[in-house]
Amino acid sequence: MAQYALSINGAQVKSPQTLECAVQDIDAKADRDSNGLLHRDRVAVKRKLSVKWGPLTVSECKTILTAMSGQFFSCTYLDPQEGVLSTRTFYAGDRTMPVYTFNEQLSTYVWQNLSVDFIEQ
Repeated sequence: MAQYALSINGAQVKSPQTLECAVQDIDAKADRDSNGLLHRDRVAVKRKLSVKWGPLTVSECKTILTAMSGQFFSCTYLDPQEGVLSTRTFYAGDRTMPVYTFNEQLSTYVWQNLSVDFIEQ
């Protein structure tokens, strides 16, 4: 299993099971002329991180969800285009976390596959 250094709002969180980084062009306008040639007005290049964790304790899940609970938050991750740890400001897409199991002896839940997209501001 791969390990990724990831911090959210300064909190070092459990390494995700997968982290996919998309580099996205943001266009204000894109049109084709009568010859089929594309004319575009690129205004920014942004990142979208698709993050998924494996099994999480209740405490680990709470730490991750709390760290990204604000309208915007900082995230430090290894950026593939820059080749270094990068810190950017993101907002969170929908957060899903199905219950994986309930440990009756310990009376505790374990969460599985918390997944979320971080979209750069």
